[in-house]
Amino acid sequence: MNKRVNTILFILGATLFNTIVAVISFIILFILYGKFIVPRISETGYNWGFSLIFIAAIAISILVYRAVLNYFIKKINVEQYFDPLFVKRNLKK
Repeated sequence: MNKRVNTILFILGATLFNTIVAVISFIILFILYGKFIVPRISETGYNWGFSLIFIAAIAISILVYRAVLNYFIKKINVEQYFDPLFVKRNLKK
């Protein structure tokens, strides 16, 4: 496999990982919300809770993704295995 294929496979794998982390975070937060917070609030507060759970799940997935990505970059020589996504091109006038 060449660097371009490695880059594409890495992006697809990282996207799948981020999605899985977001779904798992949402499920865990939803269970905790239902178990501890729902019995203490009124019915009008339910919608706000779902919105906050969704935003928190996305935030958690971003933080976990960044931590795993930083660990991956420190462990592996990225320039040896991956192509850059954006290449600077000299614009001549």
